[in-house]
Amino acid sequence: MKKQPVIFNSLSQLHKAMGQPAPSHPLISIINYGEARFDPKDFEQGIILNFYKISFKTSFSGKLKYGQGYYDFEEGGMSFIAPGQLLKIQEEEADYDGMTLHIHRDLLSPYPLGSNIRHYGFFNYSAAEALYLSEKEKTTILSIYRFIQDELSERIDKFSQDVIISQIELLLNYANRFYDRQFLTRKAVNNDLLARLEQQLESYFNNDMPVVNGIPTVNALAENLKVTPRYLSDLLRNLIGLNTQQYIHEKVIEKAKEYLAKDKLSIAEIGYQLGFEHPQSFNKLFRSKTSTSPSEYRKSLN
Repeated sequence: MKKQPVIFNSLSQLHKAMGQPAPSHPLISIINYGEARFDPKDFEQGIILNFYKISFKTSFSGKLKYGQGYYDFEEGGMSFIAPGQLLKIQEEEADYDGMTLHIHRDLLSPYPLGSNIRHYGFFNYSAAEALYLSEKEKTTILSIYRFIQDELSERIDKFSQDVIISQIELLLNYANRFYDRQFLTRKAVNNDLLARLEQQLESYFNNDMPVVNGIPTVNALAENLKVTPRYLSDLLRNLIGLNTQQYIHEKVIEKAKEYLAKDKLSIAEIGYQLGFEHPQSFNKLFRSKTSTSPSEYRKSLN
Protein backbone atom coordinates (compact mmCIF):
# COMPACT_ATOMS: atom_id res chain seq x y z
CA MET A 1 0.00 0.00 0.00
CA LYS A 2 1.38 3.38 -1.04
CA LYS A 3 2.28 5.70 1.82
CA GLN A 4 0.28 8.90 2.19
CA PRO A 5 1.57 12.35 3.12
CA VAL A 6 1.83 12.94 6.86
CA ILE A 7 -0.78 15.48 7.99
CA PHE A 8 -0.11 17.75 10.97
CA ASN A 9 -3.19 19.40 12.42
CA SER A 10 -1.53 20.84 15.51
CA LEU A 11 1.79 22.45 16.40
CA SER A 12 2.34 19.95 19.20
CA GLN A 13 2.18 17.09 16.65
CA LEU A 14 4.83 18.79 14.52
CA HIS A 15 7.09 19.53 17.50
CA LYS A 16 6.97 15.89 18.54
CA ALA A 17 7.82 14.73 15.01
CA MET A 18 10.75 17.19 14.91
CA GLY A 19 12.10 15.97 18.25
CA GLN A 20 11.22 19.24 19.97
CA PRO A 21 9.60 20.01 23.33
CA ALA A 22 5.92 20.93 23.28
CA PRO A 23 5.27 24.53 22.16
CA SER A 24 4.74 27.09 24.92
CA HIS A 25 1.72 28.43 23.02
CA PRO A 26 -0.64 25.98 21.27
CA LEU A 27 -1.21 28.26 18.26
CA ILE A 28 2.24 29.70 17.47
CA SER A 29 5.79 28.42 17.74
CA ILE A 30 9.31 28.82 16.39
CA ILE A 31 11.60 25.87 15.69
CA ASN A 32 15.33 26.36 15.18
CA TYR A 33 16.44 24.24 12.23
CA GLY A 34 19.71 23.33 13.93
CA GLU A 35 17.80 21.76 16.83
CA ALA A 36 15.27 19.77 14.77
CA ARG A 37 15.80 16.02 14.78
CA PHE A 38 14.00 13.98 12.15
CA ASP A 39 14.63 11.44 9.42
CA PRO A 40 13.49 12.70 5.98
CA LYS A 41 12.75 9.06 5.04
CA ASP A 42 9.83 9.17 7.49
CA PHE A 43 8.21 11.76 5.25
CA GLU A 44 8.94 10.36 1.78
CA GLN A 45 5.45 11.22 0.52
CA GLY A 46 5.65 14.72 1.93
CA ILE A 47 3.83 16.52 4.70
CA ILE A 48 0.73 18.70 4.89
CA LEU A 49 0.58 21.39 7.56
CA ASN A 50 -2.82 22.76 8.54
CA PHE A 51 -1.24 26.01 9.66
CA TYR A 52 1.01 28.72 8.20
CA LYS A 53 4.76 28.15 7.94
CA ILE A 54 7.21 31.01 7.45
CA SER A 55 10.78 29.78 7.00
CA PHE A 56 13.81 31.99 7.53
CA LYS A 57 17.02 30.26 6.39
CA THR A 58 20.11 32.22 7.32
CA SER A 59 22.64 29.96 5.59
CA PHE A 60 22.82 26.70 3.71
CA SER A 61 25.76 24.56 2.63
CA GLY A 62 24.80 23.52 -0.88
CA LYS A 63 21.61 23.74 -2.91
CA LEU A 64 18.02 22.74 -2.29
CA LYS A 65 16.11 20.49 -4.62
CA TYR A 66 12.51 21.30 -5.46
CA GLY A 67 10.91 19.22 -8.20
CA GLN A 68 13.40 18.83 -11.02
CA GLY A 69 15.46 21.92 -10.24
CA TYR A 70 18.11 23.05 -7.80
CA TYR A 71 17.96 26.47 -6.23
CA ASP A 72 20.84 28.31 -4.62
CA PHE A 73 20.07 29.19 -1.00
CA GLU A 74 23.67 29.67 0.12
CA GLU A 75 22.96 33.26 1.12
CA GLY A 76 19.75 32.30 2.91
CA GLY A 77 16.20 33.47 2.32
CA MET A 78 12.54 33.13 3.22
CA SER A 79 9.66 30.99 2.02
CA PHE A 80 5.97 31.12 2.90
CA ILE A 81 3.60 28.17 3.07
CA ALA A 82 -0.18 28.40 3.48
CA PRO A 83 -2.23 25.72 5.28
CA GLY A 84 -3.02 22.61 3.25
CA GLN A 85 -0.08 22.74 0.85
CA LEU A 86 1.91 19.57 0.17
CA LEU A 87 5.59 19.89 1.11
CA LYS A 88 8.36 17.56 0.03
CA ILE A 89 11.29 17.09 2.39
CA GLN A 90 14.57 16.22 0.72
CA GLU A 91 17.59 14.79 2.52
CA GLU A 92 19.63 17.70 1.14
CA GLU A 93 17.47 20.08 3.19
CA ALA A 94 18.67 18.82 6.55
CA ASP A 95 21.80 20.99 6.58
CA TYR A 96 20.95 24.64 7.06
CA ASP A 97 20.59 27.22 9.80
CA GLY A 98 17.65 29.39 10.59
CA MET A 99 14.18 29.31 12.07
CA THR A 100 10.66 28.45 11.02
CA LEU A 101 7.59 30.18 12.39
CA HIS A 102 4.34 28.20 12.60
CA ILE A 103 1.04 30.02 13.00
CA HIS A 104 -2.33 28.32 13.43
CA ARG A 105 -5.30 30.02 11.76
CA ASP A 106 -7.13 30.11 15.10
CA LEU A 107 -4.53 32.57 16.41
CA LEU A 108 -5.31 35.00 13.59
CA SER A 109 -9.09 34.61 13.31
CA PRO A 110 -10.06 37.17 16.02
CA TYR A 111 -7.95 39.82 14.29
CA PRO A 112 -8.25 41.63 10.91
CA LEU A 113 -5.08 39.76 9.87
CA GLY A 114 -7.14 36.56 9.90
CA SER A 115 -8.89 37.65 6.69
CA ASN A 116 -6.19 40.01 5.38
CA ILE A 117 -3.45 37.37 5.31
CA ARG A 118 -4.86 36.01 2.03
CA HIS A 119 -3.78 39.27 0.37
CA TYR A 120 -0.11 38.41 0.92
CA GLY A 121 0.41 36.69 -2.41
CA PHE A 122 3.74 35.09 -1.54
CA PHE A 123 1.91 32.38 0.42
CA ASN A 124 0.96 31.05 -3.03
CA TYR A 125 4.52 31.11 -4.40
CA SER A 126 6.56 27.93 -4.77
CA ALA A 127 9.76 27.28 -2.84
CA ALA A 128 11.72 28.09 -6.02
CA GLU A 129 10.30 31.62 -5.79
CA ALA A 130 11.82 32.23 -2.37
CA LEU A 131 12.67 35.68 -1.04
CA TYR A 132 16.43 36.31 -1.10
CA LEU A 133 17.57 38.71 1.61
CA SER A 134 20.42 41.19 1.84
CA GLU A 135 22.46 41.25 5.03
CA LYS A 136 20.55 44.29 6.26
CA GLU A 137 17.22 42.62 5.47
CA LYS A 138 18.32 39.46 7.30
CA THR A 139 19.03 41.54 10.39
CA THR A 140 15.57 43.08 10.24
CA ILE A 141 13.81 39.72 9.86
CA LEU A 142 15.94 38.08 12.53
CA SER A 143 15.04 40.80 15.02
CA ILE A 144 11.33 40.09 14.52
CA TYR A 145 11.81 36.34 14.95
CA ARG A 146 13.77 36.92 18.14
CA PHE A 147 11.17 39.33 19.43
CA ILE A 148 8.43 36.73 18.94
CA GLN A 149 10.64 34.05 20.44
CA ASP A 150 11.31 36.20 23.51
CA GLU A 151 7.62 36.97 23.87
CA LEU A 152 6.79 33.25 23.80
CA SER A 153 9.47 32.43 26.34
CA GLU A 154 8.13 35.02 28.80
CA ARG A 155 5.10 34.39 30.93
CA ILE A 156 2.13 34.67 28.56
CA ASP A 157 -0.40 37.33 29.64
CA LYS A 158 -3.51 39.00 28.21
CA PHE A 159 -1.38 41.30 26.03
CA SER A 160 0.87 38.60 24.56
CA GLN A 161 -1.38 37.70 21.65
CA ASP A 162 -1.89 41.32 20.57
CA VAL A 163 1.85 41.97 20.67
CA ILE A 164 2.66 38.80 18.72
CA ILE A 165 0.02 39.50 16.07
CA SER A 166 1.48 42.97 15.52
CA GLN A 167 4.92 41.40 15.02
CA ILE A 168 3.57 38.84 12.53
CA GLU A 169 1.94 41.66 10.55
CA LEU A 170 5.21 43.61 10.64
CA LEU A 171 7.06 40.53 9.35
CA LEU A 172 4.61 40.12 6.46
CA ASN A 173 4.77 43.79 5.52
CA TYR A 174 8.57 43.70 5.46
CA ALA A 175 8.37 40.58 3.26
CA ASN A 176 6.11 42.51 0.87
CA ARG A 177 8.65 45.33 0.72
CA PHE A 178 11.60 42.99 0.20
CA TYR A 179 9.81 41.03 -2.54
CA ASP A 180 9.08 44.31 -4.29
CA ARG A 181 12.81 45.08 -4.15
CA GLN A 182 13.62 41.59 -5.45
CA PHE A 183 11.36 41.99 -8.49
CA LEU A 184 13.32 45.13 -9.37
CA THR A 185 16.85 43.93 -8.60
CA ARG A 186 16.65 40.54 -10.34
CA LYS A 187 16.05 42.21 -13.70
CA ALA A 188 18.03 39.78 -15.85
CA VAL A 189 16.06 36.78 -14.59
CA ASN A 190 12.73 38.62 -14.68
CA ASN A 191 13.23 40.09 -18.15
CA ASP A 192 14.11 36.63 -19.43
CA LEU A 193 10.83 35.33 -17.98
CA LEU A 194 8.94 38.19 -19.61
CA ALA A 195 10.62 37.44 -22.96
CA ARG A 196 9.66 33.76 -22.70
CA LEU A 197 6.07 34.73 -21.87
CA GLU A 198 5.96 37.00 -24.91
CA GLN A 199 7.35 34.22 -27.10
CA GLN A 200 4.86 31.74 -25.71
CA LEU A 201 1.89 34.01 -26.46
CA GLU A 202 3.17 34.80 -29.96
CA SER A 203 3.52 31.12 -30.72
CA TYR A 204 0.08 30.40 -29.28
CA PHE A 205 -1.72 32.96 -31.42
CA ASN A 206 0.33 32.31 -34.57
CA ASN A 207 -0.39 28.57 -34.58
CA ASP A 208 -4.19 28.76 -34.42
CA MET A 209 -4.19 27.27 -30.92
CA PRO A 210 -6.97 29.64 -29.71
CA VAL A 211 -9.37 27.96 -32.17
CA VAL A 212 -8.81 24.63 -30.40
CA ASN A 213 -8.09 25.68 -26.81
CA GLY A 214 -9.61 29.14 -26.45
CA ILE A 215 -7.88 32.17 -24.97
CA PRO A 216 -4.73 31.12 -23.07
CA THR A 217 -5.23 30.87 -19.32
CA VAL A 218 -3.04 32.28 -16.56
CA ASN A 219 -2.57 28.82 -15.07
CA ALA A 220 -1.46 27.27 -18.37
CA LEU A 221 1.06 30.04 -19.07
CA ALA A 222 2.49 29.86 -15.55
CA GLU A 223 2.79 26.09 -15.75
CA ASN A 224 4.71 26.29 -19.03
CA LEU A 225 7.03 28.91 -17.54
CA LYS A 226 7.49 26.78 -14.38
CA VAL A 227 6.33 29.47 -11.98
CA THR A 228 3.20 29.82 -9.86
CA PRO A 229 0.30 31.87 -11.26
CA ARG A 230 0.42 34.35 -8.37
CA TYR A 231 4.18 34.88 -8.70
CA LEU A 232 3.83 35.49 -12.45
CA SER A 233 1.09 38.08 -11.91
CA ASP A 234 3.00 39.84 -9.14
CA LEU A 235 6.16 39.87 -11.25
CA LEU A 236 4.38 41.35 -14.29
CA ARG A 237 2.63 43.94 -12.14
CA ASN A 238 6.02 45.12 -10.90
CA LEU A 239 7.66 45.04 -14.35
CA ILE A 240 4.94 46.47 -16.60
CA GLY A 241 2.03 47.44 -14.35
CA LEU A 242 -0.28 44.65 -15.56
CA ASN A 243 -1.18 41.29 -14.02
CA THR A 244 -1.10 38.17 -16.20
CA GLN A 245 -4.79 38.28 -17.14
CA GLN A 246 -4.51 41.91 -18.19
CA TYR A 247 -1.36 41.12 -20.17
CA ILE A 248 -3.15 38.29 -22.00
CA HIS A 249 -6.00 40.66 -22.86
CA GLU A 250 -3.52 43.22 -24.18
CA LYS A 251 -2.08 40.57 -26.50
CA VAL A 252 -5.57 39.55 -27.63
CA ILE A 253 -6.41 43.14 -28.54
CA GLU A 254 -3.06 43.58 -30.28
CA LYS A 255 -3.76 40.47 -32.39
CA ALA A 256 -7.36 41.55 -33.02
CA LYS A 257 -6.15 44.86 -34.44
CA GLU A 258 -3.85 42.97 -36.82
CA TYR A 259 -6.80 40.92 -38.11
CA LEU A 260 -9.05 43.98 -38.37
CA ALA A 261 -6.43 45.83 -40.41
CA LYS A 262 -6.30 43.03 -43.00
CA ASP A 263 -10.04 43.30 -43.70
CA LYS A 264 -10.32 39.65 -44.77
CA LEU A 265 -12.27 38.07 -41.91
CA SER A 266 -15.62 39.10 -40.49
CA ILE A 267 -15.81 40.35 -36.88
CA ALA A 268 -17.30 37.03 -35.76
CA GLU A 269 -14.56 35.09 -37.56
CA ILE A 270 -11.87 37.20 -35.90
CA GLY A 271 -13.40 36.54 -32.49
CA TYR A 272 -13.46 32.82 -33.23
CA GLN A 273 -9.86 32.93 -34.46
CA LEU A 274 -8.80 34.53 -31.17
CA GLY A 275 -10.50 31.89 -29.04
CA PHE A 276 -13.87 33.49 -28.27
CA GLU A 277 -16.83 31.16 -28.31
CA HIS A 278 -19.31 34.01 -28.81
CA PRO A 279 -18.79 37.20 -30.90
CA GLN A 280 -20.45 39.24 -28.13
CA SER A 281 -17.64 38.33 -25.73
CA PHE A 282 -15.03 39.50 -28.24
CA ASN A 283 -16.92 42.77 -28.85
CA LYS A 284 -17.26 43.40 -25.11
CA LEU A 285 -13.54 42.89 -24.37
CA PHE A 286 -12.46 44.96 -27.39
CA ARG A 287 -14.70 47.87 -26.41
CA SER A 288 -13.57 47.72 -22.76
CA LYS A 289 -9.91 47.98 -23.83
CA THR A 290 -10.21 50.46 -26.71
CA SER A 291 -13.46 52.38 -26.03
CA THR A 292 -14.65 51.43 -29.49
CA SER A 293 -16.16 48.37 -31.16
CA PRO A 294 -14.22 46.14 -33.57
CA SER A 295 -16.34 47.31 -36.51
CA GLU A 296 -15.84 50.99 -35.58
CA TYR A 297 -12.10 50.41 -35.26
CA ARG A 298 -12.02 48.81 -38.72
CA LYS A 299 -13.91 51.75 -40.23
CA SER A 300 -11.46 54.19 -38.64
CA LEU A 301 -8.60 52.51 -40.53
CA ASN A 302 -10.29 53.33 -43.80
